[in-house]
Amino acid sequence: MPLNRRHFLIASGFVATVFASTSLAEETKNTHSVVDHAGQHADIIGPDGKPVVRYVYVRDTSTKERDFDTAKVFAHVMGPDGESTLTNGPGGKSFPHHRGIFIGWNRILHDGKSHDLWHVRDTVQKHVSMQSGSQSASSNGVASGSAFITARIDWVGKDGQTLIEETRTHRLISSKDAYAVIDVTSELTAVAGDLELNGDPEHAGVQFRPAQEVADNKSAKYTFHADGVDPTKQLDLPWVACTFTIDGTDWTVQHINHPSNPTGARWSAYRDYGRFGPFPVIKIGKGETQKLQFRFRVTKGTAPGREELASAAADFAG
Repeated sequence: MPLNRRHFLIASGFVATVFASTSLAEETKNTHSVVDHAGQHADIIGPDGKPVVRYVYVRDTSTKERDFDTAKVFAHVMGPDGESTLTNGPGGKSFPHHRGIFIGWNRILHDGKSHDLWHVRDTVQKHVSMQSGSQSASSNGVASGSAFITARIDWVGKDGQTLIEETRTHRLISSKDAYAVIDVTSELTAVAGDLELNGDPEHAGVQFRPAQEVADNKSAKYTFHADGVDPTKQLDLPWVACTFTIDGTDWTVQHINHPSNPTGARWSAYRDYGRFGPFPVIKIGKGETQKLQFRFRVTKGTAPGREELASAAADFAG
């Protein structure tokens, strides 16, 4: 299922605006771009010329260790220096299969068998191809914009058969009040037959994992949309914010669940090492596609007030 132009535009969310971007670009300096480091990763570059989002897609089967380390694609959120990361990568001491912004289920049921696309010990999320682009805009004479990476990814089961063909888009959006606003869209197409994506909140869903330092200092704290929320009991939380400390600096990530996503999602949002996100059970018929949409709003400092967080979630929902 190659990315043709129509599919590419739809997946990237640029159906109505991409054709207008050329004339805008002539008037406004583009503030975002994408740089691909072939075979390794692709960076979305912010206005200051430094990478903010890094889509990691390298695949290396030369050793058992490298095979595991590269069996899952994911996205890093880069630190302000453009070199360090706010997110965990492979090789960490605590749960090394938790990597940045990532997607997976540990029980994908197909034809009487269960496939683990979470721990990726005998399976793989394999990068196939990629397209990218950027869009310029201006508001009150101030340059702004966004850039995106749209990747085609094969979810290969333990028998070597591709179960899912995914189109995943990471888009970095200009924001005046956040360090980074990252929209993640995933379109999962069942190609091998009927599938059920199942598991539990600890081993499935769309998740964010901060850097290993957070597991060491156990600094993760959570903010919910209301008082008294128990994520182990309540379903379909609209958003959760996690605050953690890296190199003496507090950061907050608000993970926003779009209202169009499948219902019945249970959240893991209580671990002191900061891995959190929603887990829905999803059934996809052969040839059908399930679309998922999430926003990750990254701010420096302790958690903003609920009013600001609720406004940010409403903006995404709208």
